[in-house]
Formats: sequence, C-alpha cells, structure tokens
Amino acid sequence: MKFVEEVVVEEFLPTFRAMLAGDLRERGLTQSEVADLLGISQSAVSKYAHGEVETNDRVAGDERVRDLVARLGEGLAAGDVAPVQALVEAEVLVRRLERGDLLANLHEEAFPPLSAYEGDFAVHDADSPVRAAERVLASVRRGVRTLENTSGFAALIPAVGSNLVETLPDAAGIDEVAAVPGRILDVKGRATVPGEPEFGVSEHVASVLLAARAGGSDARAALNVRCDESTLAALRGAGLTLAEFDAEADPEAAVTAAVEATPDADVVYQTGGFGVEPVAYLLAADAPTAAERVRTLV
Repeated sequence: MKFVEEVVVEEFLPTFRAMLAGDLRERGLTQSEVADLLGISQSAVSKYAHGEVETNDRVAGDERVRDLVARLGEGLAAGDVAPVQALVEAEVLVRRLERGDLLANLHEEAFPPLSAYEGDFAVHDADSPVRAAERVLASVRRGVRTLENTSGFAALIPAVGSNLVETLPDAAGIDEVAAVPGRILDVKGRATVPGEPEFGVSEHVASVLLAARAGGSDARAALNVRCDESTLAALRGAGLTLAEFDAEADPEAAVTAAVEATPDADVVYQTGGFGVEPVAYLLAADAPTAAERVRTLV
C-alpha cells in the first residue's frame, strides 16, 4: 500500500525544495536566509544547493512547478511574499497535481491497483470515486459473508442462481453496480460464491435494481431468491411491503411500473410465466441488509 502523501514527500517535496532553494541562492540570499524562509536547516540548504538530494525529473520539468518556483523565489527574495503564502501556494499546486495529474500518475505507478480506476479524482477526497467504489465492494463482501453463514440459504437459490448487488450512490448503468461474478449457486446444499465482487458483472439482478430505482425506490442493493407462496407469506409476515410485476412483460419496464405503484416496496416479485422461473428480489439500503432479510425466510 502506497499513500499519495508518500509520493509527495518522496518525489515532490525534495524536488520542489531543491528548486526553490536554488532559485533563492541565485537571487543572492545566504544559506541562513534561505533556511529561515523555507523553515529548514542550513545543512539541508547546502545539500540542496550541492545536488546531494535525489530529485524527480518529471516534477522538476513540469512547467507549473517551474513557474511557481520562479514566482515564489522572486516574491520571497523581495519580501513581497510571506512564507505562509508560499506554503499555501505550494499546497494548492500539490492538490492540483494530485487530481488526475502528475502526482496522481506517479501514485498510480507506485501503487498499480489504482490503475483500475479511471477519471480525474484525488484519492484522498471524501467524495473520491475510489473511496465510494471500495465502500460498495466492501459492503457486498460483508453481505456475501452473511449469506454464506446463513443456514438454509442454499435452498432459497433459484435454478438460475442468486446474486447480491449494490450500486454506487448515483449509478446510471450496470457498470456502476457491484456484484458477485457469475452467480451464487446451490452446490450440494451449499451456497457457492465463484469470486470476489466486481463492478459490471451482473446484468439481470443489477438491471432489476436499477429499474426499481428508476421507479422511485431509494434501495441501493438487491438479492434474488426463489419465489413461492411460503416465501411471500414469510416476507409479508416480516412486515415487508411487496410489489408484483408481470414475468412475461419487459422486465425493466414492469419493475419500474410496479415500484411506481408501490414506492415503499421492499420486495418486487413475479410468480413465473412461460419459461420464466418465479423469483423475488429483496431490496435494501445496502448489501448486508438485503442478505439479513434472507434470515426471515429460513
């Protein structure tokens, strides 16, 4: 695990300080004066000046870094820029370079798992898509563990298999829905999970969940189980609200219409049709809650 702050400390900071110390020395400041302005020791200034500190060529060659060094060097030397302002300006540049830019690229190279996430983001932002995605994946993992530890769940798995899915907060398509790859299957009375959760690997259950959300549901997770009269009775007995849809109609449109008619639905279900197995879809705020609802059925 490599933190972006480590990249800043190891790659950006030595390079930036060396460049700024060199700029200030070229403007006639003594080592002592440079040390005072930068808040470092004179020996550190000496090391920077004599090239004894390893620097990063990509940072040193970045036009924005070079421009900031020149502006701060001029301002600090003339007394027009205070050290606090210089710090703030440097921090602003660091945050800019961390967002899908130079430092983000260096971070990805140092920690390759980040390459799975595309886009312009800062990994430490509270609303970072990386953070949101990893939270959803962790939620599905917790839900899967609940299912694996629920005695009798295997008997509830439909012939087509079950899946546990959870969406990103503003998911627009199945690529933004995390699920078990393939399906959870009943193998000799045991629920068998084929792999770790991923995004974009469930077409069926993910589509039902997205259709329910399109109809007004605020659910972000769903789990499908076999459906019969005893299942429906148990769900009603647990105080859950059910909404039925037509198995032989377009499934997405039918689910959306069913939820529009029953906005507080906790379960959407169909009782089968020609070549269509009866299935109930348990809707919930998150994957662990959807998995917990299975325990009302066993």
